[in-house]
Amino acid sequence: MEGGNETFTTDFILLGLFPNMKYVCILIHTIILIYLAAVTGNFILLLLIWMDLRLHTPMYFLLSQLSLIDLALISSTVPKMAINFFSGRKNITHLACGTQIFFFFTLGGAECILLTLMAYDRYVAVCNPLRYAVIMNQGVCVQMAVVSWIGGILASTAHTIYTMNLPICGSREIHHFFCEMPAIMKISCTDTATYELVVFVMGIAFIVIPFGLIMTSYTLIFLTVLHMKSLKGGRKALATCTSHLMVVSFYLGPCVYMYMTPGSSHTPEQEQAVSVFCTVLTPMLNPLIYSLRNKDVLEALQKVLGKHPVIKQNT
Repeated sequence: MEGGNETFTTDFILLGLFPNMKYVCILIHTIILIYLAAVTGNFILLLLIWMDLRLHTPMYFLLSQLSLIDLALISSTVPKMAINFFSGRKNITHLACGTQIFFFFTLGGAECILLTLMAYDRYVAVCNPLRYAVIMNQGVCVQMAVVSWIGGILASTAHTIYTMNLPICGSREIHHFFCEMPAIMKISCTDTATYELVVFVMGIAFIVIPFGLIMTSYTLIFLTVLHMKSLKGGRKALATCTSHLMVVSFYLGPCVYMYMTPGSSHTPEQEQAVSVFCTVLTPMLNPLIYSLRNKDVLEALQKVLGKHPVIKQNT
């Protein structure tokens, strides 16, 4: 009978964000506001990069890809969480759960690769400026974007297939606000020790190695800046680099905790807190970091806003 019930009951139950929290309603409303801010910020950044010809450069092309990833990442989790909370329904179908896992890992993997390639772009711009236009041509930029997405899709496909085929013998309650691989592994009735090792190895490939390459790029950049005669040029180079390093630390730091440490050492509350930071706060912070610390983006925004009075006068 238990096997029969398992066959027909394929839906999972998402317990939601901090279900035992007293004022969870306030938290949900705050996250929805953050979601709206993230969507608005990333959409504005994409619009500015598309509209302003001065932003049609390799750095901003890669930044536009980061904004697309952030938009998709936050939209893959928050709307479902909000719908479940306000409707009172907690179930999610097996297919929808697998779709969430697939998009989460695709976007996460793509972002890890893209952040590494963005660091390489800054390395070429600062350390080899005379050949920058040749090395970072349009074809190379498109190839970088394609590699990021394909790399994320390949890793995600393997994770999704394995996770969604794990046998669930008891409760199908997931202690999370979305379908996250570690949370599903905890309710599986099979030994996942081997797969945790695979996840650790994948973490080395998508987190440790990219972080090492990023730090190598910025070490070379810093050494080059030290030998620059122009203080203004050095400050400008470091300004774009520090923005990128902030984004890297916000994203890769929590990923190390989630996927490079044993799952048994995490409580559901800790995993949810880290997930909120990665999937909700970071997509909101990224456009702010790149716009507030970037003169070109601010000038593009002022240029767009400045068009409205002119249009009124002409009409």
